Amino acid sequence: MTLLQDGGYPFMIPILILLFVLVFLIIKGLKNNSEKNLKLLKAISLFVLVYGFLGFTMGLIEALDAIARIGDIAPQIIAGGFKLGILPPTFGMFVFLVGRAGIILLVGLKKES
Repeated sequence: MTLLQDGGYPFMIPILILLFVLVFLIIKGLKNNSEKNLKLLKAISLFVLVYGFLGFTMGLIEALDAIARIGDIAPQIIAGGFKLGILPPTFGMFVFLVGRAGIILLVGLKKES
């Protein structure tokens, strides 16, 4: 739960919810492998990836604003901030890979028409 809090709830919670949606769609695709399901998997996984990088970009902008206001900041604080800021894109990449692995699985199991 600490990673969700550290990465920022506005970005980490939606990514987590979309992870559950992707897993649901993968399981649904194992039972009924439709083209619509594959398109949803592709769209959601790509959205999650971009959403994670949006979280990093917004956090970086806030951090640079704070640095500009304060001035002299210790490198340890900057490094800690970057570590926390990189959590949403990392989680987004993980969820993207889960979605893409599901797509590969479903395409591999799809019967030829």
